Amino acid sequence: MRLDKFLTAAGVSTRSAASKSARAGDITVNGVRVKDAGMQIDPSNDTVMLHGQTITWREHIYVMLNKPEGYVSATEDSRAPVVNALLDEHDAARVFPCGRLDKYTVGLMLLTDDGELSHRLLAPARHVAKTYRYHCRDPLTEDAAGRMREGVHIEGGYLTAPCGIEIITPTTGNITLTEGKYHQIKQMFGAVGNEITALERLTFGPLTLDGKLERGEWRYLSDEEINALYAAADLKKIKNTTDI
Repeated sequence: MRLDKFLTAAGVSTRSAASKSARAGDITVNGVRVKDAGMQIDPSNDTVMLHGQTITWREHIYVMLNKPEGYVSATEDSRAPVVNALLDEHDAARVFPCGRLDKYTVGLMLLTDDGELSHRLLAPARHVAKTYRYHCRDPLTEDAAGRMREGVHIEGGYLTAPCGIEIITPTTGNITLTEGKYHQIKQMFGAVGNEITALERLTFGPLTLDGKLERGEWRYLSDEEINALYAAADLKKIKNTTDI
């Protein structure tokens, strides 16, 4: 890989800036100052430093975000703040949300630049489960919960797939879906004469929201979490520390 492309992919420079840094003697490869930003390097084995800082190679970025209310699941929007704005600038420019939460739903979001993984996790045929903590306006009866577990008709006459519902209190509980129609949970509660007042996503496939993350906070996924996502997506290549 070209050195300038490596620095660009790492999110620490542009190609033109890399050329200027090289000419100024601000880049070293394996401890040797280089003047040509177009030289070939091996990202897995060579040590690259820019302005005295070691640059870590990451093929892809995987971020867990505890989404706060009021942010939209997009990389840009003219009417509301976007979830990418919560990340470091160089990461925000690379990643995109894997799936969507509406503006008022909070909780677990995965952001990545791994398009193949994202596509597989969101594919309807994959049936990746997602669990949400719900708060509803009226007590949810066992009869209404049973109807939703079996499937109810929502907008367009669509019959929802069977789901899991755990009632915790009369107006709170967990609901687990394997599909993701537009405002599906809100529509499902509406179909049984109830209304959602708050919604938080707790899990996405094998990922569970990190309880240490406050609203708006994020962290990179661990190798174990990345491996679990790849297994859930039925991808043959399993990520490990040599990839990031």
